Amino acid sequence: QVQLVESGGGLVQPGGSLRLSCAASGFSLDYYSIGWFRQAPGKEREGVSCINSSDGSTYYADSVKGRFTISRDNAKNTVYLRMDSLKPEDTAVYYCAVESSPYSRCYYYDMDYWGIGTLVTVSS
Repeated sequence: QVQLVESGGGLVQPGGSLRLSCAASGFSLDYYSIGWFRQAPGKEREGVSCINSSDGSTYYADSVKGRFTISRDNAKNTVYLRMDSLKPEDTAVYYCAVESSPYSRCYYYDMDYWGIGTLVTVSS
């Protein structure tokens, strides 16, 4: 059974850091491009960061460039999102998703499997 499980969300003060994890089971991440997406209340789901299976190249939304870092550990079948210098506008439910393509455009509608999400709240 294909499953993606996110963890690491929580409440953090502005300027703080969190590391999200996404553990895959039932399939190998080796052959999938992986993305982190987020959705704030009343807003459309947006691509935050993606990493390609082909060459490890990455994409970051302009709003998170320089603050977020995506990485993958194929041996652990896990992908991570390190989030630094968090801002209140980063508050959202964060989802990981995978796409069976060597290169991802990081569009949510291209993704094949999704996790259930983890809530990140940035507030003082």
